[in-house]
Amino acid sequence: MDSIREIRHKSAVDIVTDVDLQSEHEILTALLKAFPTHAVLGEEGGARSGSDPRYRWIVDPLDGTTNYAHGFPFFCVSIGLEVEGQMALGVAYAPSLDELYVAEAGLGATLDDRPIRASSTTELSQALLATGFPYDRAEFPRALRSFEVVSLQSQAVRRAGSAVLDLCYVACGRLDGYWEHQVKAWDMAAGSLMVTEAGGAISATDGSAFSVDGGQVLASNGRLHASLTATLAGL
Repeated sequence: MDSIREIRHKSAVDIVTDVDLQSEHEILTALLKAFPTHAVLGEEGGARSGSDPRYRWIVDPLDGTTNYAHGFPFFCVSIGLEVEGQMALGVAYAPSLDELYVAEAGLGATLDDRPIRASSTTELSQALLATGFPYDRAEFPRALRSFEVVSLQSQAVRRAGSAVLDLCYVACGRLDGYWEHQVKAWDMAAGSLMVTEAGGAISATDGSAFSVDGGQVLASNGRLHASLTATLAGL
């Protein structure tokens, strides 16, 4: 926390710190040095096209910036690699918790080098879930409505403020599911692969096919996916 020198508002509630900017600069410098032909998408720096568009690195230098700025230890750095439109690698590191999540397509997911699996919960009434609220306050009514509806049907719903870690928590079984109606590619890229490689399921909130650039996500342990899709339908 002592390293924060500057906090800038991107909108009324969306902030960026000097740590976000420095983190992204260092990550992109390393990636482009190692893979100069690859495309890159970063939260702060935007998209950079490469001469070989088959490969795209998707970077969130600090997911959970508001948490970080307030000393709330639920934030992480996230890096994903997409190859020909499919996620191939996902890495997320939560420094305050000293936890490193890694997923490789076809090779499973790990937490600190130990294999992880999604939970075995089968009843929505027994599920611990998570969601997020949008920065666009005009979208709040929908988010609050879905929070209310799902809360009444589940054991509990959390809103901790890091989409990446919510996805990682679904992957390692700490959460049974997570959804968000408005979310960016860098919030979903690495975490989406964590979920599927840990045996979970991922889609859009209406159950249609998931896309990193699709703007919404529903992740679950797989066993609850149909129930969650039906609950969120029409919200």
